[in-house]
Amino acid sequence: MYLSFFGLHSKPFQLLPDPEFFFLSREHKKTLTYLSYGIRFNQGFILITGEVGIGKTTIIRKVIKELDGDVRLAKVTNTRVSSDQLWALINDDFGLDSTGKDKIRMLKDLTNFLVGEYAAGRRCILFIDEAQNLSAGLLEEIRLISNLETDKSKLLQIVLVGQPELRQTIAQPEMRQLRQRINISCHLNALSREETEEYIFHRLESAGNREAATFDSGTMEAIYGFSNGIPRLINIICDFLFLSAFADETKDISTELVKEVIGEMERDYKYWSNGPAEKADLDEGGMQELLIRIKKLEISASEKSPVRIEDNKLGERISIAESALEDASKKMHAGAARLDQLEKSIQNRFDSMQGEMERLRGISPLKGKKADNGRKPGLWSKIFN
Repeated sequence: MYLSFFGLHSKPFQLLPDPEFFFLSREHKKTLTYLSYGIRFNQGFILITGEVGIGKTTIIRKVIKELDGDVRLAKVTNTRVSSDQLWALINDDFGLDSTGKDKIRMLKDLTNFLVGEYAAGRRCILFIDEAQNLSAGLLEEIRLISNLETDKSKLLQIVLVGQPELRQTIAQPEMRQLRQRINISCHLNALSREETEEYIFHRLESAGNREAATFDSGTMEAIYGFSNGIPRLINIICDFLFLSAFADETKDISTELVKEVIGEMERDYKYWSNGPAEKADLDEGGMQELLIRIKKLEISASEKSPVRIEDNKLGERISIAESALEDASKKMHAGAARLDQLEKSIQNRFDSMQGEMERLRGISPLKGKKADNGRKPGLWSKIFN
């Protein structure tokens, strides 16, 4: 681990949505203000969207952490579900038992719960993260439950959080009733070039040492151009940079090192765009592969091995070659076993046919008849007579 080498008490570029590392950029401040205002004044539907890795979940967690004690909260993150499963998730998170109940019963239980909480002076808020996965039909069901209200207040406040695709779904003609219910809508944009630099130093400072490393001229431009100001991508590349710098036993982040790491990622993974003009993207599967790669480098660094990046590549290639050789060996043994099995099958078939022919040869001529010209009856005459 590189923490002690750089004078840090925690990993500055971890991918967890930790509110302690929350960076208040202009866009994040605006979104946080809108969301806090909407929740404070019970503004019905709230819509928050943004690109993958932009920091939506971090903002949600920060807001939840600051909620008053008179708020009952339910948070749904698994949105690839059916209608019944969705309502079961919502009820379960509100503390309602949904075991063995159909949707009608679950909705009735939820309605009674909301009425009871309102009578007790408590507000209920439902956060639905990854809402872009919800179909138009499920969004309409959610809108219908929001109809529960008194003359002065909503019984349930709903916050939809998702990627830009969520706006495309809501923009469909049949979604106009839902659109009219959205009181506050905000789209979270990426960091600027200046904010990207400040974001990096902010993470280092939050982890214990703002001056943990020096960045040569041009490094910040390269990081920004590669990440397009997406915080998650900034975290991934910076974590890789600090691991690589530690492996090289240097606290200087050079332009050459940034280009080397970026080139390696772009060549090996193809998760980012080819230029800063396009939006960067990293799916969950790709992230897992990259995290495994980082973990391997982390283990190497923690052992304080003098192995450099080039040696890591060679080690990985050797490991891949060994794995391929092992697979080939397994296939060869499997093929040999298959050939043995086939040979035995053919031999058994041949022995069976030979036995049958021996049996047929031993059959006597029927009813004492002799074969013509003193010859023994042929095989076919024995069979068909």
